[in-house]
Amino acid sequence: MTRHPKLAPLAAALLCLGFAGSGHAAAQQSSQGSSVSAADRKFLTEAAIGGMEEVELGKLAQTKGSTDDVKKFGQRMVDDHTKANEKLKSLASSKGVELPTQLDKKAQADVDRLTRATSFDRQYMSMMVSDHRKDVGEFEKESKSAQDPDVKSFASNTLPTLKEHLKLAQQTQSAVYQTGRVPGTTEDTAKAKGTAAGK
Repeated sequence: MTRHPKLAPLAAALLCLGFAGSGHAAAQQSSQGSSVSAADRKFLTEAAIGGMEEVELGKLAQTKGSTDDVKKFGQRMVDDHTKANEKLKSLASSKGVELPTQLDKKAQADVDRLTRATSFDRQYMSMMVSDHRKDVGEFEKESKSAQDPDVKSFASNTLPTLKEHLKLAQQTQSAVYQTGRVPGTTEDTAKAKGTAAGK
């Protein structure tokens, strides 16, 4: 077999170039797999915290709620947001985004406040209406402006459920106010005194 000394350096150079090209392609693919804009990353993070808070408050509603409507609403929040949270985790993982696993200070403060609430039903439903109005607005914005197509799809697909939650929250809040039962408040005390005086 005849060897060609002059070809050896050329072969080595081509081999190195091949490895360099492969490395660049792998790095580029890795970068593309985790490249999420700051705005999309912020949306994913806030959605994760909001989703966890909805689950925690929903569980609280099932133990502290004084009406069946509030308890049922709480269960619905646990069910729907648990599913949405799992989808969000999967999406974030595929994008190389690490989501928080605990509530932030604001969300935890909300949970603590409702844990101590004396008129839980009204305070909880008021918060649910306010929170879901905000959520609908944020998800609508992200469904139009998200740079990542998968993030945009997640926002678009979750939006109808959030709108349904808002409508249900408003209906439940209205039902709670119509009952006139606000245990532990001055309004409830006044009604009790009025009833006693009429006897």
